[in-house]
Amino acid sequence: MSEVFEGYERQYCELSANLSKKCTAAAALGGEQKKQKVSDIRVGLENAEDLIRKMDIEARSLQPNVKTMLLAKLREYKSDLNNLKSEVKRIASGNINPDARDQLLESGMADALTASTNQRSRLMMTTERLNQSSDRIRDSRRTMLETEELGVSILQDLHSQRQALLHANNTLHGVDDNIGKSKRILTAMSRRMNRNKWIIGIIIAVLIITIAAVLYFKLVK
Repeated sequence: MSEVFEGYERQYCELSANLSKKCTAAAALGGEQKKQKVSDIRVGLENAEDLIRKMDIEARSLQPNVKTMLLAKLREYKSDLNNLKSEVKRIASGNINPDARDQLLESGMADALTASTNQRSRLMMTTERLNQSSDRIRDSRRTMLETEELGVSILQDLHSQRQALLHANNTLHGVDDNIGKSKRILTAMSRRMNRNKWIIGIIIAVLIITIAAVLYFKLVK
């Protein structure tokens, strides 16, 4: 069902019920009061015709299955509007005897009661649809809030994991620095060991040469 059509329909039902009441009241009046009332009713009829035209345009713009249903409903409203026009003509003619006036009053009251009942039923259906829409909106909002809470929880977990990764990264940098220092220390120790080996080797060579020279001189003498 089109929400636009329903809006026009609700306005027409309210206007139709109001015009029926005005017709009933105008039938009991006379003179200038009656003319003023009839003039007011005719302005309302023009507004009702405008609403029916809008409903017709909206109904014909919809899908075929929906359009058929709305056009059938629209025919009822057109018939109702024609009845109102006929009633206004009878009231405006002024040729209504007391019995006819009483009958018109009773008919007007019955039509007003019927229109009011139909209007009340449509308004109840509209209210029910609005309540269902409100329930769906509340459910959607609750789901959105739950999703938002879940998203916040996930973001907090990701933040904690990021902090842990940053801490691990800093720890790795510290380990790399320590390894670099250890490597430099080991390199320096290795160089010292090599230097000490050369020094010891030279000392041993000098000692050997010295011993050999001493033995040579002793043997020669």
